[in-house]
Amino acid sequence: MKILIVFYSMYGHIHKMAEAIAEGAREVKGADVSLRRAPETLSDEILGKMGALEPQKAFSDIPVCTVDELAEADAIIFGTPTRFGIMCGQMKQFLDATGKHWMSGALVGKVGSVFTSTSTQHGGQESTILSFHIPLMAHGMILVGLPYTFKGLMGSDEVSGGTPFGASTIAGDGSRQPSENELEGARFQGRHVAGITAKITA
Repeated sequence: MKILIVFYSMYGHIHKMAEAIAEGAREVKGADVSLRRAPETLSDEILGKMGALEPQKAFSDIPVCTVDELAEADAIIFGTPTRFGIMCGQMKQFLDATGKHWMSGALVGKVGSVFTSTSTQHGGQESTILSFHIPLMAHGMILVGLPYTFKGLMGSDEVSGGTPFGASTIAGDGSRQPSENELEGARFQGRHVAGITAKITA
């Protein structure tokens, strides 16, 4: 059972969430979990001006994903920061390169799931995940979110990301890191996706 986590992270928040997703997925028996980065579209010069080069060193050893790897997985969990309420351009360009899989139906019946981050509490976490579902549905994937059996969705005692459509975190000005509740939501989602995938592939 191959679980592929494909993420784009500019300052490390999505990377930390991806690691938590992987932790949860690996708890499910038979799960072979791999992390991959979405290809970068910005030059080092631009990334340097944005202050992203140093944070990205922490996960530069994670291989860049190829579209062919998507067809080899039983489940794909995508992670993207939010850009004006939708996925980032790097992830969109990566998905735009999956036309051959759409033509052949290579992703039909595979499990698909999404997690995200925003800089503000109401920065479009749900709209990003829901709009990300559209291309996954076009590919015929089976969508899995973060159910309310994760009790961390019900709390109101702290500011926290987390939606029934997928795990999320709030980055603030970049200095805020994913909270334990947000990371636990990501772990729960990883377990949940892997558990459903195990049933489908049994």
